[in-house]
Amino acid sequence: MCGRFVSSSTPERIAGYFGADSSIETLGQNFNVAPTNDIYGVVADLDGTRDLQVFHWGLIPVWAKERKIGQRMINARSETLAEKAAFKGVFKKYRCIIPMDGFYEWAAGVDGGPVTRAGKPAKRPHFVHRSDDEPLAVAGLWSAWRDKSEGPDEPWLHSATVVTTRANSMMAPVHDRMPVILPKAMWPMWLDPTNQNIEMLQKLLVPAPDDLLVMHEVATEVNNVRNKGPHLVDPIDS
Repeated sequence: MCGRFVSSSTPERIAGYFGADSSIETLGQNFNVAPTNDIYGVVADLDGTRDLQVFHWGLIPVWAKERKIGQRMINARSETLAEKAAFKGVFKKYRCIIPMDGFYEWAAGVDGGPVTRAGKPAKRPHFVHRSDDEPLAVAGLWSAWRDKSEGPDEPWLHSATVVTTRANSMMAPVHDRMPVILPKAMWPMWLDPTNQNIEMLQKLLVPAPDDLLVMHEVATEVNNVRNKGPHLVDPIDS
């Protein structure tokens, strides 16, 4: 699962890195992006032109009756994208890249360490990022939805979900899942809305190379979504 991440880059830097156009205003730096927050996403049109847009984190299928369904769809398992009703349609042609400057994952607590109110070992948050500090190109899906009960003039809401896969060897000690991170050579294939070759697309949804990412433990301040500052990614002694 990917439930929190860091978005510290400006729209200009993101657009430049992904070769995308952008006319959006900044969302500001957020070192603790949480579900239902607005996030950046890169999409492409039929001629391959890329555009940086803003999405609601938590995919809301076009057939959904209520917006709150998106709270349960922040992640999409790569193994079942072609089967799940919420994802199989958008998997064919509504794909995006979600830029991240790193993400958080929680490891199981250890005896002798901090405990929860229930007396169980508290999970320990870790920050995961590229070893070269370049942005992560995370595979995503997107959808457009509007509340029909509000009438035909209600604006469309664009939402997105993070595609996950099994963990690589670096991540496995902390969690058994991780976001799909796309290499640059695969961006055109993933973003191309005319590419509906499901078998080919699924071959892209694999764990990142073990040497791409590094990880360190961070303070439990990140557990509180109200905390958003850059100090959240600072390493602490285990």
